[in-house]
Amino acid sequence: MTTPMPGREVRGSTTGRPLMAALDLFGRRWILRILWELHEAGPLGFRPLQQRCDGMSSSVLHQRLAELREARLVEQAPGTDYRLTPLGRQAWAALAGLSQWSQTWAAELDGEESTLR
Repeated sequence: MTTPMPGREVRGSTTGRPLMAALDLFGRRWILRILWELHEAGPLGFRPLQQRCDGMSSSVLHQRLAELREARLVEQAPGTDYRLTPLGRQAWAALAGLSQWSQTWAAELDGEESTLR
Protein backbone atom coordinates (compact mmCIF):
# COMPACT_ATOMS: atom_id res chain seq x y z
CA MET A 1 0.00 0.00 0.00
CA THR A 2 1.51 3.34 -0.98
CA THR A 3 1.56 6.37 1.25
CA PRO A 4 -1.17 8.88 0.37
CA MET A 5 0.37 12.09 -0.96
CA PRO A 6 -1.06 15.27 -2.48
CA GLY A 7 -1.15 15.09 -6.25
CA ARG A 8 -1.63 11.32 -6.29
CA GLU A 9 -4.76 9.25 -6.65
CA VAL A 10 -5.87 7.93 -3.26
CA ARG A 11 -8.58 5.63 -1.94
CA GLY A 12 -11.92 7.17 -2.80
CA SER A 13 -10.55 9.98 -4.97
CA THR A 14 -8.76 10.35 -8.27
CA THR A 15 -8.31 14.14 -7.96
CA GLY A 16 -5.04 14.24 -6.05
CA ARG A 17 -6.42 16.99 -3.82
CA PRO A 18 -4.32 17.49 -0.68
CA LEU A 19 -7.35 17.14 1.61
CA MET A 20 -8.27 13.78 0.11
CA ALA A 21 -4.70 12.53 0.58
CA ALA A 22 -4.71 13.74 4.20
CA LEU A 23 -8.05 12.06 4.90
CA ASP A 24 -6.76 8.81 3.41
CA LEU A 25 -3.59 8.97 5.52
CA PHE A 26 -5.37 9.92 8.77
CA GLY A 27 -8.00 7.27 8.12
CA ARG A 28 -5.49 4.46 8.22
CA ARG A 29 -5.65 2.33 11.32
CA TRP A 30 -3.29 3.45 14.09
CA ILE A 31 -2.06 6.62 12.31
CA LEU A 32 -3.93 9.01 14.60
CA ARG A 33 -2.95 7.00 17.68
CA ILE A 34 0.74 7.20 16.73
CA LEU A 35 0.48 10.96 16.20
CA TRP A 36 -1.35 11.28 19.54
CA GLU A 37 1.27 9.33 21.46
CA LEU A 38 4.20 11.18 19.90
CA HIS A 39 2.48 14.48 20.69
CA GLU A 40 1.69 13.49 24.29
CA ALA A 41 4.94 11.73 25.19
CA GLY A 42 7.45 13.43 22.94
CA PRO A 43 10.20 11.43 21.25
CA LEU A 44 9.81 7.69 21.79
CA GLY A 45 11.75 4.61 20.80
CA PHE A 46 10.02 1.84 18.89
CA ARG A 47 9.20 -0.40 21.88
CA PRO A 48 7.92 2.38 24.16
CA LEU A 49 5.76 3.68 21.30
CA GLN A 50 4.44 0.18 20.68
CA GLN A 51 3.57 -0.19 24.37
CA ARG A 52 1.77 3.18 24.44
CA CYS A 53 -0.24 2.02 21.42
CA ASP A 54 -1.62 -0.93 23.39
CA GLY A 55 0.95 -3.32 22.00
CA MET A 56 0.02 -3.10 18.33
CA SER A 57 1.93 -5.58 16.19
CA SER A 58 5.48 -4.59 15.32
CA SER A 59 4.86 -5.12 11.60
CA VAL A 60 1.91 -2.69 11.60
CA LEU A 61 3.86 -0.14 13.63
CA HIS A 62 6.83 -0.39 11.24
CA GLN A 63 4.49 0.12 8.27
CA ARG A 64 2.69 3.10 9.80
CA LEU A 65 5.93 4.75 10.88
CA ALA A 66 7.30 4.32 7.35
CA GLU A 67 4.17 5.98 5.94
CA LEU A 68 4.39 8.83 8.44
CA ARG A 69 8.09 9.33 7.66
CA GLU A 70 7.40 9.35 3.93
CA ALA A 71 4.61 11.88 4.49
CA ARG A 72 7.14 13.92 6.54
CA LEU A 73 4.97 13.98 9.67
CA VAL A 74 7.38 11.88 11.75
CA GLU A 75 11.14 11.66 11.78
CA GLN A 76 13.53 9.27 13.41
CA ALA A 77 16.02 11.00 15.67
CA PRO A 78 19.64 9.87 15.78
CA GLY A 79 19.06 7.76 18.93
CA THR A 80 16.32 5.76 17.08
CA ASP A 81 13.56 7.77 18.77
CA TYR A 82 10.60 8.88 16.70
CA ARG A 83 9.19 12.38 16.96
CA LEU A 84 6.80 14.69 15.18
CA THR A 85 8.29 17.00 12.57
CA PRO A 86 7.17 20.63 12.36
CA LEU A 87 4.68 19.48 9.71
CA GLY A 88 3.51 16.71 12.06
CA ARG A 89 2.99 19.23 14.85
CA GLN A 90 0.95 21.38 12.45
CA ALA A 91 -1.16 18.35 11.58
CA TRP A 92 -1.71 17.67 15.26
CA ALA A 93 -2.74 21.29 15.84
CA ALA A 94 -5.26 20.99 13.00
CA LEU A 95 -6.68 17.81 14.54
CA ALA A 96 -6.87 19.35 18.03
CA GLY A 97 -10.11 21.12 17.07
CA LEU A 98 -11.66 17.76 16.25
CA SER A 99 -10.52 16.45 19.63
CA GLN A 100 -12.19 19.38 21.39
CA TRP A 101 -15.37 18.92 19.38
CA SER A 102 -15.46 15.22 20.30
CA GLN A 103 -15.58 16.18 24.00
CA THR A 104 -18.62 18.40 23.33
CA TRP A 105 -20.23 15.61 21.34
CA ALA A 106 -19.65 13.08 24.12
CA ALA A 107 -21.10 15.44 26.72
CA GLU A 108 -24.15 16.09 24.54
CA LEU A 109 -24.77 12.37 24.06
CA ASP A 110 -24.21 11.70 27.73
CA GLY A 111 -26.79 14.36 28.57
CA GLU A 112 -29.31 12.73 26.23
CA GLU A 113 -28.72 9.31 27.78
CA SER A 114 -29.30 10.61 31.30
CA THR A 115 -32.63 12.19 30.29
CA LEU A 116 -33.78 8.90 28.73
CA ARG A 117 -33.20 6.92 31.93
